[in-house]
Amino acid sequence: MFVRQLILASLVSLALTSLPVSAHAQGAGALAYCKEDVARLCKGIPPGGGKLIGCLKQHENEVSVGCAKELKAVKTKMGK
Repeated sequence: MFVRQLILASLVSLALTSLPVSAHAQGAGALAYCKEDVARLCKGIPPGGGKLIGCLKQHENEVSVGCAKELKAVKTKMGK
């Protein structure tokens, strides 16, 4: 019985992690490591329309290592 519950919990967990996320949620969470860089480098720039990513790209030599990795992942995902 325990094994069956463990398998069920694993399948539910896998299903939840593979569900598609809305574009807004992806944008908000996709750059989690960039929050401090946005606050420091892109003050006053409203989110949406790629403005924050554009700002971070303009300051690519000034962003943290974690943010740089996330930007690279976004770039790879978008095929650019």
